[in-house]
Amino acid sequence: MKQISKIAAGANYGAADFGRLSDLGGYVLELGPEVKIPGKVFGGAAVGAAAAEFSLQSFAPGTETGFLHTHKNHEELYFFLGGAGEFQVDGEVFAVHEGSVVRVAPAGRRSVRNNGTEPLVMLCVQYGGKAFTAGDAADGEILDGPVEW
Repeated sequence: MKQISKIAAGANYGAADFGRLSDLGGYVLELGPEVKIPGKVFGGAAVGAAAAEFSLQSFAPGTETGFLHTHKNHEELYFFLGGAGEFQVDGEVFAVHEGSVVRVAPAGRRSVRNNGTEPLVMLCVQYGGKAFTAGDAADGEILDGPVEW
């Protein structure tokens, strides 16, 4: 089974290598002895994320999540990085493809399937719902001085 490689870590950062997106199929997320999800890996712990989680997943042609799910508190952003398929939220089904982004509120009943002919590659970012305020958009601060490599 494929493994995450840590690149570097410090007091204010963490970096990890998950490998090529085309090799995501080598990961298997085990949620229990009878629940194994091929092609999925969570990465928040590998980079020391404190306020969010993320996963990378590759669906082979003809595969799907296989279940609907919701969250108690977390919104999710789904970024589609390759392939094409369908996304379902609250019974509404719509097409997704490379470049599509879907936001789902915690209570949204969601699922994904690959009805295409190539792998459907997805990045999912999970974070606290309603935690980001309008003022947070101005949170960044540009520092004085040059960037030195």
